[in-house]
Amino acid sequence: MKKTYRTILVFSCMALAVTSALAQTASENRAGQNARPVKTIKPPTAESEIRAVLDAQVAAWNAGKLEEFMDGYWRSSMLSFYSGGRKLSGWDATLERYRKTYQAEGKEMGKLAFTELDIQPLSESTALVRGRWGLQMSGGKELGGLYTLAFRRFKNGWKIIHDHTSSNQ
Repeated sequence: MKKTYRTILVFSCMALAVTSALAQTASENRAGQNARPVKTIKPPTAESEIRAVLDAQVAAWNAGKLEEFMDGYWRSSMLSFYSGGRKLSGWDATLERYRKTYQAEGKEMGKLAFTELDIQPLSESTALVRGRWGLQMSGGKELGGLYTLAFRRFKNGWKIIHDHTSSNQ
């Protein structure tokens, strides 16, 4: 007889839990008829995160903040930068190249724009980015060219690990 009481008790508890859950769902459904639909928030994509890195680089460049511009690059001796027939290795060498080319005496940084972006994730942690860069210099002079960037996702976000930039000049 003890088993019968236990069985009845177990089934009664289960019935109470199901009834309570159904009542709550019905209540939420009634309340939801008058509520506004909830917007689902999509997690950021590789494309949007990489675009944010590039946008931050443009903003830093245009503010004359070269070190902040360099935040988009992997701060490593293994960073590679190819441009103008030269191969550079390392974050420090890349920064120095930018300084000599755009911040040395008599040089100017101009206003940077990235256009024609093509961001292609290759895996969860790598992506290929192609596009066009342009610099509007004082006096109306324009510089520009194409670039191909290899990005890698690190714990602190997406970083450029390889930059191959060409110039139209």
